[in-house]
Amino acid sequence: MTVLADRPRSSTAVAPASAAPRVSRLERLAGPAWPLRLLLVGFPLWWALGLASFVVLLAAGVMAVQVRRRGLPRLPAGFPLLLLFLGWMLAGAFLLWADAPGTVGGGGPERLIPFFYRVLWYLAVTVAVLYPLSLPSSVLPLTVVSRWLGSLFIVCVVGGLAGLVAPSFEFVSPMELLLPGASNDTGFLNALVHPSLTTQSDFLGYVQPRPKAPFTYANAWGNNLGLLLPFFVYGWATHEQRWRRVAIVPVLALAAVPVAYSLNRGLWLGLCVLAVGTAIALARTGRYAAVWALTVGLLLATAVLVVSPLWQTITLRLDTPHSNERRATVAQVVPETTLRGSPLLGFGTTRKVEGSFSSIAGGGSPECRQCAAPPLGTQGFLWRLIFTTGFVGTGLFLGFLGVNLLRHVRRREPACVLGCLTLVTSGLFFLVYDSLELPLFVLMLAVGLMNRARHEAQAPVALSDTLSGTLSGAVPTGGGRRAAA
Repeated sequence: MTVLADRPRSSTAVAPASAAPRVSRLERLAGPAWPLRLLLVGFPLWWALGLASFVVLLAAGVMAVQVRRRGLPRLPAGFPLLLLFLGWMLAGAFLLWADAPGTVGGGGPERLIPFFYRVLWYLAVTVAVLYPLSLPSSVLPLTVVSRWLGSLFIVCVVGGLAGLVAPSFEFVSPMELLLPGASNDTGFLNALVHPSLTTQSDFLGYVQPRPKAPFTYANAWGNNLGLLLPFFVYGWATHEQRWRRVAIVPVLALAAVPVAYSLNRGLWLGLCVLAVGTAIALARTGRYAAVWALTVGLLLATAVLVVSPLWQTITLRLDTPHSNERRATVAQVVPETTLRGSPLLGFGTTRKVEGSFSSIAGGGSPECRQCAAPPLGTQGFLWRLIFTTGFVGTGLFLGFLGVNLLRHVRRREPACVLGCLTLVTSGLFFLVYDSLELPLFVLMLAVGLMNRARHEAQAPVALSDTLSGTLSGAVPTGGGRRAAA
């Protein structure tokens, strides 16, 4: 693929210095993509401070300012669908106090808080898909972004292993001290700001710690780890330092331990999908030796897993599917309730169920926490989309993702392969995970990267020349690569 960095630069390729916007000191020191770099590489610090979720939103705001200042040479495929979805989602504010069939009625101004929190996240992931298109790959290479995402994968693995060693470790974060009542809260707010390594589960008939650091919930840990894995492998496999390439297999072997003890069946299935998708991608490019190596490696890993103590935990989890009935009921009740009550716009936010799914007098108890019905609009991002934005909003958002998958699935650029793997894996995770936070941010960032790769392959000179004048005066063409090395 020919890009501007591979060709001699002419004097006309750089805009006059007077036309270039002023570049901040952070851009000079940390590269033009410093908000994304600080967000991903510094994520353990934000987690320890109790700021992890809030920093993503803050970084997205700074990234939006950068996108506005630089401009966009091209837009991602299907972008009008995403814009329509944002407008449709905002219209759900008019139904925040509408009664949904079979749910607890009433509600006051407190419903505005989760609604606008999710609005901020939808805006943040929109910025994520646009951000790579504001920086050509000569300034922000795919390898650099992959290594930033890969560093967060390493943090997931370390956090998972730490949770197995010290499952009861937790501490009060500075943010928790600043928020009134956060330490006494046992719900969503406390989960956001109170760092801990594990969450307790009784899926197996006894209390089992499940790793979650550096995220809020164990399912969020599994969701993020599965999406970050391909970027870790690509970023380290293409690294100049040989020890990183050699270390890929040991790191994955270590990751298998917390993955098994996470009791996360969605993650297990997602890893299988990733393995199959990677094999197909390698076969399409004619790298059959790599396909055989992957196949043999997976067979050996499976053999080792079967004879290890981890296999007993995995089989026991598969034999005790406590959440299957709840999830199946959610998958049935959410579409039915939305169709009966508000099929076009949904209900804006989630709703609590009266009693349990089996009885209006039922509910959870200390002896049976699983007996309580989860709020409608949880237990999976797909069900959140349907319940909060209706079937039209769901179609718009999934249509945007589907257009991007179809547009890029036949392309062979690494960014397109990684993006398609992320889209397929996310589609599976949408059924079981509430992805509207960092997982959706990572997905949309991957979509932006593969759109940039397609645009640069189709018009390499025009896309890179657009930003050369604004960035070359302050950050050399290879500055982004050197800053992230």
